[in-house]
Amino acid sequence: MPVGITLVVILTAFFSADPIRDAVTLGTVGEARLSVSAGYIAIAPLSAVLDTITLLTVAQHIAVLFWVILVYVGWRVRSPHKPTTPLRETGYAGILLGGIVVTYAAAALLPRPMAALATSDDTVLSIDFHAHTKYSHDGRPGWTEDDVRSWHRAAGYDVAYVTDHATFEGAERGIAANPGQAGEGTMVLQGLEAFFRGEHVNILDAGRRYKGITTPDRKDVDEQSLAIAGILPQTTPVIIETIPGDLSKIPVKTTQGTTGVVAIEIVDGSPRGLSQTRRERPRIVRIADSLNLAVVVGSDNHGWGRAAPGWTLMRIPGWRGMTTDSLSRRIEEVLRVGRRESTRSVERRVAGGASPIALAFAAPAIAWRMLTTLSPDERVMWIVWVWAFALAPRVWRSARERRASTA
Repeated sequence: MPVGITLVVILTAFFSADPIRDAVTLGTVGEARLSVSAGYIAIAPLSAVLDTITLLTVAQHIAVLFWVILVYVGWRVRSPHKPTTPLRETGYAGILLGGIVVTYAAAALLPRPMAALATSDDTVLSIDFHAHTKYSHDGRPGWTEDDVRSWHRAAGYDVAYVTDHATFEGAERGIAANPGQAGEGTMVLQGLEAFFRGEHVNILDAGRRYKGITTPDRKDVDEQSLAIAGILPQTTPVIIETIPGDLSKIPVKTTQGTTGVVAIEIVDGSPRGLSQTRRERPRIVRIADSLNLAVVVGSDNHGWGRAAPGWTLMRIPGWRGMTTDSLSRRIEEVLRVGRRESTRSVERRVAGGASPIALAFAAPAIAWRMLTTLSPDERVMWIVWVWAFALAPRVWRSARERRASTA
């Protein structure tokens, strides 16, 4: 086993791929790279596996679990080492189930180093347009605005929009603790996730610059208020279509004829969001091109996991040193005016494919893609850990035998 894994780790180096890519063109990203800390590299196998699990679609999760069960059944049927009993097999099945639960719990909850995006251009900033705190009804209990800032800082974001459901409390608390100026740490900006003609959207600066733009319960866009706020083109609120959603019902205009959605997510970090954005990526790009919509990334992080699915890059000369409100207004202005040309979306590279064939071979395909995106340092640590686990039992037995012989 250690020899086989070592050979595979070495072999995949000949097919190495950048761990990030352009989410629209699927090409390389020249102005950014994925940066990993010494701590991330030190536990490279754990980092890679848990990151990969975090970034799977719903269908991929199911397919991988089927593969795990299939391999387990094959192992138990082919070569039992001793006569078995129903009780023994129940115990083994319980161990398998426990291992699956522990693995997924670790992916969701284990505090560990994160892979971060690093840009090479000081005029470019990385943004997450979709995040939540505990104040949202679906946020992780205890997930505060400080946790949001820490998570996003560890992932390399310069800006994180807190877009809770029906509340501004998390965003307001985050803004109150912002650094004095942009560039000195991750800035929290305010938004709101609400319904717009049945579609989930994020409204940037809702409740701060744009007050009363929703119904009193803050669950739906008030189209009359939106029309008033958009009388002047330069003050039209920026609304982002979130995923999952019905792409045939994107509200691009209000009933009063003013502009509605001006951007759409190409990556949404929830399992269902990842499922749709990967499955319907070409359609999302066609819609963005035809309607002149900005393409953005939303982690949709609710407090679970330690892997960012992607980043939105925007070029804003002089953004460093801006205050919270000036940076917020500038981001909205660039999106409103530049639309389709205003952003570049970057995503983590994970094996995709929603076809029956792709899902049938999901486990080996996902493992192959994970291994091809390892850095040289990570490959070394994979080999070190594999052989450490392989040799540890022998070293322990040898030490025990020496102790017994001298007793």
